Amino acid sequence: MFALLRTWSLQELRHHPWRSAAAACAVMLGVALAFAVHTINASALDEFAQAVRNVSGQPDVQLRAVQGHFSESVYERVATHPQVARASPVLELSVLAQALPADGAAHYGPASAAPPAPDTDAAPAQSTTTTTPASTPLRIIGADALLLPATAPAWMPQAFSSLPADRWALFAPATVFLNAAAMQALGVSSQPTQTPLLLLQTGLQRVRVRVAGSIAAPGAPLAVMDIGAAQDLFGRAGQLTRIDLQWQPGSVPEAVQQALQATPGWPANVLWAEPGDAAQSVGNLTRAYRVNLTVLALVALFTGAFLVFSVLALSVAQRASAFALLAVLGATPRQRLQLVLAESLVLGLVGSAAGIALGTALAALALRLLGGDLGGGYFTGARPALQWSWAAALLYGGLGVGAALLGGWWPARAAQALPPAQTLKGLGQGSMGTPAAWPGMVLIAASAFLAYVPPVFGIPLAAYVSIALLLVGGIALLPWGVAWGLRWYHPGTAPHLLALLALERARRTQHSAAVAVGGVVASLSLAVALTVMVTSFRGSVIDWLDAVLPAPLYARSATSTGTDAPVFSPALLQRIAQLPGVERVQGTRVVNLLLAPDRPAITLLARPLGPEPARTLALVAPALPVPPGHIPVYASEAMAALWGAAPGQTLPALSKAFMVQSQSQKAHAAPFFVAGVWRDYARQTGAVAMDTADYIRLTGDGYANDLAIWPRSTRTDAGSNRPDDTGTSDADLATLQQTIEALAQAESRRTGAATSTGTETTSAGADAPLLEFGTAQAIRTRSLQIFDRSFAVTYWLQAVAIGIGLFGVAASFSAQVLARRKEFGLLAHLGLTRRQILTVVAGEGAAWTGAGAVAGVLLGTAVAVVLVHVVNPQSFHWTMELRLPLLRLLALAVAVVLCGTLTAWLAGRAAAGRDAVLAVKEDW
Repeated sequence: MFALLRTWSLQELRHHPWRSAAAACAVMLGVALAFAVHTINASALDEFAQAVRNVSGQPDVQLRAVQGHFSESVYERVATHPQVARASPVLELSVLAQALPADGAAHYGPASAAPPAPDTDAAPAQSTTTTTPASTPLRIIGADALLLPATAPAWMPQAFSSLPADRWALFAPATVFLNAAAMQALGVSSQPTQTPLLLLQTGLQRVRVRVAGSIAAPGAPLAVMDIGAAQDLFGRAGQLTRIDLQWQPGSVPEAVQQALQATPGWPANVLWAEPGDAAQSVGNLTRAYRVNLTVLALVALFTGAFLVFSVLALSVAQRASAFALLAVLGATPRQRLQLVLAESLVLGLVGSAAGIALGTALAALALRLLGGDLGGGYFTGARPALQWSWAAALLYGGLGVGAALLGGWWPARAAQALPPAQTLKGLGQGSMGTPAAWPGMVLIAASAFLAYVPPVFGIPLAAYVSIALLLVGGIALLPWGVAWGLRWYHPGTAPHLLALLALERARRTQHSAAVAVGGVVASLSLAVALTVMVTSFRGSVIDWLDAVLPAPLYARSATSTGTDAPVFSPALLQRIAQLPGVERVQGTRVVNLLLAPDRPAITLLARPLGPEPARTLALVAPALPVPPGHIPVYASEAMAALWGAAPGQTLPALSKAFMVQSQSQKAHAAPFFVAGVWRDYARQTGAVAMDTADYIRLTGDGYANDLAIWPRSTRTDAGSNRPDDTGTSDADLATLQQTIEALAQAESRRTGAATSTGTETTSAGADAPLLEFGTAQAIRTRSLQIFDRSFAVTYWLQAVAIGIGLFGVAASFSAQVLARRKEFGLLAHLGLTRRQILTVVAGEGAAWTGAGAVAGVLLGTAVAVVLVHVVNPQSFHWTMELRLPLLRLLALAVAVVLCGTLTAWLAGRAAAGRDAVLAVKEDW
């Protein structure tokens, strides 16, 4: 077999190198895309896990706050326990850092013409105001420097050797030590001649610090300073965010934890967490996203299998006489099958090897240029190193080989079933009977059943299999459907002789024609499914934005660091509400809550809901009445799926996070009642909304992170009821923004938070805006632009899929017409002109691509239903309304029919010439 492959099949490759190269390239692209996506995600996850280890140090267990911080009085209890070897207190903050010149003065450029919008529910709209110098998100770690060598050696500060030695720099106030990523991002030299200065901002608070050295911790930008200095600098005296513990040898951690929790006054807002819980929770969170991205990349490999099929089908048709001669010389049908499968195996091996190499290069380039984020927002800002795996390379290489073998199976079967005598006479295989419908119906029924199977570890594996069975079953039913449509056809009803020939041919060659348009049906159905899904998602996002952006104007802190640090105090909110140009103001408090140590934090939004929460929340169903003695909350769809927060249920985990002190000073859990579920496309980990009055009553926290502002109408033409119509002229709106900014600056100066070293720092940062503003229309426009940019790849994928499908049609029709040369010669002897013969071929192409277009649209719509109502809820825990873009679907179908007709006509030109007439003489 190897000798026959080396001598006989190699000649075919030499005569048609570009055709085989196209098939190998299709496999290569599919393998490269899938392997690159896997490598990038694996590298990003490894980098994140390493960053977690760097930030966490080397503890055995951690004490973390459910929300924000806890009292440092807990430290004394755990540090003095006999089974605790070391207890390291830690204060973590996220700030925005800017490098200052040596004179300490910051020089800021003008704000962007379209300032970024506040942190509303529309998360894609987040960005930062353009300033000079550039701002860098920075994590501040306040730790006990004396414990760092044992608990977190990577955090141990090293003073700059180029500066005068300062033995007390470890404990100096307003002094930080940066890792390599922070130094590079802020432009700090590793051997400075003058002490570098930074301006740090969190909320409305600005402080100036000096950089005294470096730390060895890799990963994202990080700064370490003494914990006492950090508490004083940021006004966090007596507060900790976590405590890292190391046990004594022979300790029993569970017994220690139970003993500490049983002590009187143990805070309820403290959780025990393992150091690897954060990395595990992010891995679980991103699993569905990564799998969906990989499946999307494998679509190219799926269409590549059809291209391999088309190339080998054309090759087998062209070599039909040679295969028949091999049969006469003694080659068994099994050997002919193995020969074609061996050819497809060679194509798969070459394509897979090239795909692994190309995928590695693409992954390395993407990690260098884009970092580890592929659009999901999970690893933004990371620059991970390439993590190459032999196991992954063999897996995706095997998928490429399997796709090539799958594409070569049907041509191999055709070579196996080839009748030698009839083929040598040019008569082909003849027609087959009416195909059975039960295999396709069984596959579709199995597909419908699998669509209802729940996800496996958060991944809709059954839904993916359901889509595959739906496509295969639909293609299998295609010849039966055409035969059923032509069941009442009678030759006398044909309007024209050429139409009679085309219809008769279509009726008698259902199998071969169905194979020819199978690629079109598969590619068009995928294109239709992606089009319907993206249209449905975009329409649902527009409706959601309309619901969550009721105000014309929004404001938030200029430091978009993703923290829940409060910005607007109750006094500042009152002063803004009393401005002459403001009709109404609503503040939103955004708080991150860690309900379980091994799961990502959820988001709590406290906002004025009133008696009609549907006005500000995109509820999926009417709100339920609240039982007496309960506090109504509204869970997002992700919260309902991940935490079981169904309407009518209570939330025990959330109740533990809110402990109300009764008159007897005993802690009681707040009885939360889920009154409704709302649609939230911004927070995949889950969110809970509650009324501001209930939140203030439970916590006493009257601050706000975001501000919704209704300016007072000043235009005479302000008759619109749209949220984006402020009813205020641009000049008045700019004046209002400047007034609110001035109030924020005054608030910052009044509280003394704008400076830690006096007026010198105040002058350094006074010109920079503390707030950023955005209109509802600007947020909506920017969000949809980001959405369209994120899904732009799907349009290219649709074009590639349809292109491969049409190439398959051309190759398949070429194979058929080459096998029908004597048939065309007989038609020419009967008096049909070359143009009429081409008309018959084009009519057959139009009939079959038309049937394929109808089947593709129907199958694509069915696949879209599975994507919209099964895959998205199971993967990302949100729902959307199904929307059918009828005009775009009609345009896709018409374009496919026209292109299919054209390719059939072009394929028939070579077979309908003079050689076809002479071919009839071979039987004389």
